[in-house]
Amino acid sequence: MLKIIHAADLHLDSPFAGLSPEQAALRREELRSLPDRLADLANEEQADLVLLAGDLLDGQRIYRETADMLARALGRIRAKVFIAPGNHDPYNATSPYALPIWPDNVHIFTSPLPEAVHLPELNCTVYGAAFTGEQRDDSPLSQFSAAGDLLNLMVLHGNTQGRDYAPIASAEIAASGLDYLALGHIHQHSGLQKSGSTFWAYPGCPEGRGFDELGDKGVLILNAEKGSVQMRFHPLSLRRYQIIDVELTGCSDPLAAITAALPGQTRSDLYRIRLIGEFPMDAQTMTALETALTPLFYALDLRDHTRTPRDLWARSEEDSLTGLFLRTMAARCWEAPEDEVLDLAVRFGLAALENGEDVSP
Repeated sequence: MLKIIHAADLHLDSPFAGLSPEQAALRREELRSLPDRLADLANEEQADLVLLAGDLLDGQRIYRETADMLARALGRIRAKVFIAPGNHDPYNATSPYALPIWPDNVHIFTSPLPEAVHLPELNCTVYGAAFTGEQRDDSPLSQFSAAGDLLNLMVLHGNTQGRDYAPIASAEIAASGLDYLALGHIHQHSGLQKSGSTFWAYPGCPEGRGFDELGDKGVLILNAEKGSVQMRFHPLSLRRYQIIDVELTGCSDPLAAITAALPGQTRSDLYRIRLIGEFPMDAQTMTALETALTPLFYALDLRDHTRTPRDLWARSEEDSLTGLFLRTMAARCWEAPEDEVLDLAVRFGLAALENGEDVSP
């Protein structure tokens, strides 16, 4: 039985454009530490193979020091390492993968057609293919079939969920003759899947980079033999992106409601908090909430999705500018109750009136 580390989609040198310049710089440094954390894990687990399924780099134009750092970290791994370049880091004559920096234990697949590396000492064959451009519309598994009685493994960057970026059909996986297919491209952990007699999985990205990559991120540790694959997910991320909704209907203290909804430890993580329900939110309250909450997180994105409380419409009968304004807006809001622009117009209008002179017309 072989022990395998399967990782993908490191996206080193990602810009982290949604953060402040200081936070983005720190996140890039934390991302650059991923290869060393991966190397430490592979050596601690005494892995026989490390399969890296593409997009290790966020683009072909990266800092040379990042490529050197990646090569040094992979060279520390005491196992064979196989890389299948992806759409963000395709192999070509000018890519970092063509530099003479890669250690002897690292094999980089360079052809769009599957290549085989036989490892008789491990009683297995590792297949792989590369993106050679930023797009690929054909399947690297088309017409492919693994041969021999060895443990047949493959590492690929490909898409089982669409028609672009090397689309791979379940039927192709089932017909491949592979024992395990290590995939990259989808940034969510897929769990262990099976098509025919072939096991396959996406590990997801090992560090989240935005609010579309939530929760724990990491790599897969596999024990594989002919006809059997066992898998466990190993978290490797230093920080997590999280989204929570906080209901404010009937709430008198929004700050208390938000803090009560938080888990115990948030300071290292990045949170998007969406305020929902009926609540008379205004800019002053939002500013006060952001000021109080921001120190609790590495980064905070506070969003107001609340609705104007229905009981405010009762004031439309007032003989005042506020009443006139609400009577004017009521018909439009009832015609389009889900129109967020109208809801905002009501809020801003009320805020202007309540903070100014509201006199009888």
